[in-house]
Amino acid sequence: MLEDRDGEQNKPPIIQEEAVNELLCHLSTYKSMGLDGIHLRVLRELAEELAKPLSAIYQQSWLTGEVPDDWRTANVTPIYEKGRKEDPGNYRPVSLTSVLGKIMEQFILSALTGHVKDNQGIRPSQHGFMKGKSCLTNLISCCDQVTHLVDEGKAVDVVYLNFSKAFDIIPHSILLEKLAAHGLDVCTLCWIKNWLNGRAQRVVVTGVKSSWWPVMSGVP
Repeated sequence: MLEDRDGEQNKPPIIQEEAVNELLCHLSTYKSMGLDGIHLRVLRELAEELAKPLSAIYQQSWLTGEVPDDWRTANVTPIYEKGRKEDPGNYRPVSLTSVLGKIMEQFILSALTGHVKDNQGIRPSQHGFMKGKSCLTNLISCCDQVTHLVDEGKAVDVVYLNFSKAFDIIPHSILLEKLAAHGLDVCTLCWIKNWLNGRAQRVVVTGVKSSWWPVMSGVP
C-alpha cells in the first residue's frame, strides 16, 4: 500500500496512485455516505480518474498535517437494537464519516501498524484488533497454556477484567503521548494530532440535526 523512503528519517511513506485506486475499487456501494454527500458508487466507478488527484491530496495532507474539515466531522445515527424504543440505551450509535477521509485513515493505519510492529510495540500475546488473530485464537492460546500447566501439576489462577467503555473514555492527549513515546515520525504524529483536535459530531434522527459537539476522547 505504501512505498518507503530509503535513507530518510521522520518522513511519511509515499502514497502511490495505484494504492488509492485499489481502495476506491473495493468500496462497498451499499454503505452510507458521509457529510460530503459523495456516493460510494461514484467513487468506485470513477476510481481510475480520481486516483491521481486524490493521491496528491493525501500526500500533501500527510506532509503538511492539514486535515480537511469534512474528514473530521461525523453524523451519528442511532440504530435500534432491542427493548423499549423509548430508552436511549437500547440504541447503538453509528458514526457516518467522509469516505475520502476513511481512505486516508487507511494509509495512516498502515503506517502506524508497520511502525509499531517494527519497533515491537505490540506483544505477541496481543490478539484483539490484530490481523489474523481474534477472540478464538486468544481462547485457544489461553487454553493451551492452562492445559500445559495442569498437566505439570501446577495450580492455575485466572483473573477476568472488564473495563466498561474503555475505548470511549481514553483521552486523545494520552494517545498522542504514547505515539510520540514510541517514536512515530513527526509528519504522521502531526497529522493525527490535527485530525483528533478538530473532530466533532452531531446526532441526526429523521432529518433533525443536533448541534455540533467536540469529540474529546475515545479510540479513533
